[in-house]
Amino acid sequence: MISIVVISKDEPSLDDTLTRVGAQSRNLAEPSEIVVVDASEGRLDYIGDRHAAMVRWVPFQHIPGRPISIPHQRNTGVTKALGDIIVFIDAGCTPANDWLSRLVSPLHAGERVTSGVALSSCGGQGLYDQQAPPMESPVYLSECSTINLAFSRMVFDAVGGFDEGFAYGSDVDFSWRLNDAGFRILSVPDAVITHDWGTWRRQMRRSYRYGKARLRLYRKHPRRLKHVLRTDPMVVVYPAFLLGLPLTLVFPLYPALLLIPAWRNRSRGAVRVLADHLTFGLGVLAELVGR
Repeated sequence: MISIVVISKDEPSLDDTLTRVGAQSRNLAEPSEIVVVDASEGRLDYIGDRHAAMVRWVPFQHIPGRPISIPHQRNTGVTKALGDIIVFIDAGCTPANDWLSRLVSPLHAGERVTSGVALSSCGGQGLYDQQAPPMESPVYLSECSTINLAFSRMVFDAVGGFDEGFAYGSDVDFSWRLNDAGFRILSVPDAVITHDWGTWRRQMRRSYRYGKARLRLYRKHPRRLKHVLRTDPMVVVYPAFLLGLPLTLVFPLYPALLLIPAWRNRSRGAVRVLADHLTFGLGVLAELVGR
């Protein structure tokens, strides 16, 4: 059985996601279910009623004194799910045709974890768009997000699920622990979803939180630090640049160092990418000083 788990909090766009996912789940050869873990405290119950015939609606039980977190909702969803294969898609995501069957097909062939591609629904290249690797040979990922993910229940149990201590970054932590446990994450570039990443302001807030989370990840996984300049230079380069800004008083051309990444990212919108990366660097520094 396949369980499609969707987490939600005050997102009316969940309605369209359930309609599209439900249509694809009905075309699967094996039985399936859709489990929604909703933290909206009843405000989206009308959507649950509309899809009652195909959706199992799970009101999220908020623990007093503890913030509602994505990893807590995801763990709840997997706990409530009945399937041996778990699929994640988020509220507001629009799956492309055959997304579901393409994402789970490798699991039937022996893979344990598969990750699809998430693109901006606004067209062009979004800041968080995932670049699809070439399809000539299987590509295995060192990390992935949970917005478009499928895995067998046994791997979830093997690594103990998601770390609920993370507000952001639990998806990367989950990926790293999967790899450390010997499970490979297969990229499935033709399993595509689109998603609205939100306004510029929302994306900058997200980048700041990603930066804070990234440093927390390295504190939890310190052995990965020795490769950080090769595998994850953003977590070092942009905080270092920000710390060096006082040098502008002596070397006025110091900010011109940003021309290098600006040129490399010109096709994605240099100003937008630099703002994202610098905000990410601010998040790293804020976590470093404990703020």
